[in-house]
Amino acid sequence: MHEKTIQKIKERLDSLKKLPGIGTKSISNVLEENGFTRRDFLKWSGSMAAMLGLSSSFAPVIAQAAEVSDRLPVIWLHLAECTGCSESLIRTDTPTIDNLIFNFINLQYHDTLMAAAGWQAEENYEEALEKFAGKFILCVEGGVPTKDNGSFLTMGPQAKTGMQKLKETADKAAAIISVGTCSAFGGIQAAAPNPIGAKGVDKVIDKPVINVPGCPPSAKNIVGTILHVILFGTLPAVDNFNRPKFAYGLRIHDLCERRGHFDAGEFVEEFGDDGAENGFCLYKQGCKGPYTFNNCSRERFNQHTSWPVQAGHGCIGCSEPDFWDSMAPYEEPLADHKFASASVDATADKIGATILTVAGVAIAAHAALSAIKNPKE
Repeated sequence: MHEKTIQKIKERLDSLKKLPGIGTKSISNVLEENGFTRRDFLKWSGSMAAMLGLSSSFAPVIAQAAEVSDRLPVIWLHLAECTGCSESLIRTDTPTIDNLIFNFINLQYHDTLMAAAGWQAEENYEEALEKFAGKFILCVEGGVPTKDNGSFLTMGPQAKTGMQKLKETADKAAAIISVGTCSAFGGIQAAAPNPIGAKGVDKVIDKPVINVPGCPPSAKNIVGTILHVILFGTLPAVDNFNRPKFAYGLRIHDLCERRGHFDAGEFVEEFGDDGAENGFCLYKQGCKGPYTFNNCSRERFNQHTSWPVQAGHGCIGCSEPDFWDSMAPYEEPLADHKFASASVDATADKIGATILTVAGVAIAAHAALSAIKNPKE
């Protein structure tokens, strides 16, 4: 079965190789110039295969897919956001392989990165839509203001609303990826009372959308989603919030390095105490890891170096819908709150809607028992 799938992928990659790339350098050259050897690249391909839920036999074709990523046209729209997702991905200080591959994709239009402005930028956008209709990946960064027909966000020399520009672009896209929590779920601008009617992309257009939330999301999750499209020509399997299961299939709590302390009832009682020094669980300081689906605890950031919980602060649940309202206050436990988040099939969201309510009750009981078990704390 694997051999047939790999053969189909190779045929797809061969067809992509025939398309024009960008620039004169290959991704291999770019990696070598930044200190990554071919061995590093292949190791990365193996880890990406594991993240995508594929066997190690897929590592070579994943490497090939990354090498032809510049053949895939990408149009990147900025709506209501802070540009933090792009800033995170394009940094040049000690970039990761994921960052370099992201920088290598064929960006036909990007509000922040392109040199063009005004009418010239608009002409570039129109040309990209026409030239690559039905072939390009649309990446959207930012929530969509919808109140008063989207008038709270206008852009470009023609003063199109963000909602209008999104719809006309999505209509011609081959695949649509919401990059970051703003485009996935509306973002902080959708916080109550949400005066501009900000919504996630999938609530505004009538096409399949892959949500890659996070504030910001990791480069690996974005690149992994794009590589899946390159490899299979389809969107990946998703949970009930349209998040790819390969990245958002487990709770952060499941693989957290502090999980053993949670199970032992060892908690940080206040920042700076002995528990904090000894790496105890941060649940009592508001960590939302038990309620948050993401792979931060497994993949980490900055070349797999660290992540917020390892650095000493609890997860704030930034990849969950409405985290700005439902997860607050960020430094207090939420065991008495109800959540509708669960890693289940999109067709089974009703079944999973109460899973984390039960988890919250269990965590509250656990915390209470730990206080009895460890009275000195």
